[in-house]
Parts: sequence; structure tokens; C-alpha cells
Amino acid sequence: MKKATVIIVLLTMSFFGYSQQDWFRFNDYQADNKRIIAEEAYPEVVFMGNSITENWAYVHPEFFTEHNYLGRGIGGQTSAHMLVRFQSDVIDLHPKAVVIMAGTNDVAHNDYWVAPEQVVNNVISMCTLAQANGIIPIISSITPCIGFVWRKEIKDAGRTIVNINKELKTYAEANHLVYVDYHSALADENMGFPSALSDDGCHPNPDTYYLMEGLVVKAIKEAIK
Repeated sequence: MKKATVIIVLLTMSFFGYSQQDWFRFNDYQADNKRIIAEEAYPEVVFMGNSITENWAYVHPEFFTEHNYLGRGIGGQTSAHMLVRFQSDVIDLHPKAVVIMAGTNDVAHNDYWVAPEQVVNNVISMCTLAQANGIIPIISSITPCIGFVWRKEIKDAGRTIVNINKELKTYAEANHLVYVDYHSALADENMGFPSALSDDGCHPNPDTYYLMEGLVVKAIKEAIK
């Protein structure tokens, strides 16, 4: 099965695969987290995110293993969902830093309508939790997207994402945190993904992650030094 096809399957499972037993897949990493803690095999950096982060760890596993990074993305999750699982999927794993990329699914109204300022507040809360536990937070921009194949009624996604990113960057600069600006590096003149970088206009293609990796490795080195 081609990687692009696998990604589409993963996204479908992510969005429609929730159950009452594991609401929004909060237990996805439970077994692996227990193993890491038992072996004290703590990662250098945890990547907290949604399907964009989940796919990243799937299509480029070598990027994570070579750097001792750990992917903790769950498809379909909003910033609020990530905040709820931040303890188990980040703090308990004792990384030096956490890369937080959240907001795409808030803009898509995956679980409910969310005010843009609440997305920013949820990311700030994750940063505060990280710092309280000796973990360096690194804030990522939301990647480009002007429309969602699963929420075609939303027409202003591109501008909403730009506005949220602006607030995230302002917070990062005011609090001396490193900000990874994927959006500026990847967006076209319409605030979306160029077709060469994304099949669905929202999720990066496998090769697009190479561009993102160059940016985030530089950001991590700057944050940790």
C-alpha cells in the first residue's frame, strides 16, 4: 500500500474511529508510555499534535528515531484534547522539550466551534504546564489550509489560521519561546498549501515533511541550547 493511501486510511480511522471506550483515542499511546517509563527510555523531544504530527511519525520514522524524538500525534484532536492528555503523553515522559502544533481541527470545528483566542489559550496552557515541569515548550504555527475535505462548509479557514498563528508568534516572542513558522515556509499566495506539497490541501505530503524537519531541528537546537 502506498504511503499516500495509508495516510488517507489513517485519517479516516482517526476521524470516524472514536468509541465510548476510548473517546478521541486518548489511550493510543498508553502501552508505549508505560514501557518508556518502566525502561526510563525518555525521549529528547516529544512532538504533540494531531494527524499532521501522527502522519509525520508514520512516514518518517527514521527522523524520530535518529534524533530520539517521539511522536504523540492523534488524528482529529483539537487543542483542548491535547491539553487533556498533556500529562500522560508529554510530562510523564520527561523530555527536554516539547514541540506543540495544535489548532487545525479547532478551525475545522471537529468537536465543536472554538473561538480562535481559546486555541491560543490552550496552547499557552500547554506551555505553562511544560515549564512548570522543567520542559522547554516550542510553539509551532498551524500549517496552511484554506479548506477541509471533511468540513466543506467552512470557508474562512485560511484567514483564521493566519490570525491564530499571529497570536501564537506574539505570545512566543513576548515570553522568549522559540516559534517554528511552518506556515510562512509552506503557504502559497492564497494562504493554502501548494498542490505539490499536499494532496488534500491540509495534510503535508511525505516529502513536505523534509522541509518541516529542517525548520524544527533548527528550532529545537535553539531552544535547548
